[in-house]
Amino acid sequence: MSDHSFQLRLFCRYEDPNNSITDLKVEVFTVRGWKVLDLNIRSAGFLLFVYTILTCQHMFMRKNCAEKGLTLDTANGMIDLLASEDWFVQKMHISFEGKLKSGSPGAEDVDYIIGRMEQCPVSKNLSKIPDSRTTLQLNPA
Repeated sequence: MSDHSFQLRLFCRYEDPNNSITDLKVEVFTVRGWKVLDLNIRSAGFLLFVYTILTCQHMFMRKNCAEKGLTLDTANGMIDLLASEDWFVQKMHISFEGKLKSGSPGAEDVDYIIGRMEQCPVSKNLSKIPDSRTTLQLNPA
């Protein structure tokens, strides 16, 4: 047996108020490259789990940006997750890069938002992950 690797990325566009989603596209990396993620009744349970981690942290990112007065135009996000052969998560790297319409975040704002992202309900229910990292970059308009 071998490890199980998952990579998903999302592309999102927002509108006021509160960074509401107007367009969202999620892709999954397969042996044939990136393809649109088509969730359906035949989707693998663990893939749904990885998608849920990414979208939960995305929700906390956009909501907490709004709370800090940071209006998003677009964002790209990615999760790179590795599970052992017996399905225990060993690595989880999540990153988001947002383009702002308005607002100017300081380092404390970014740290606060990352802290909140890591407290999303899905992430809070994960066991300790040996290699876990969440990053956020917010670029001015």
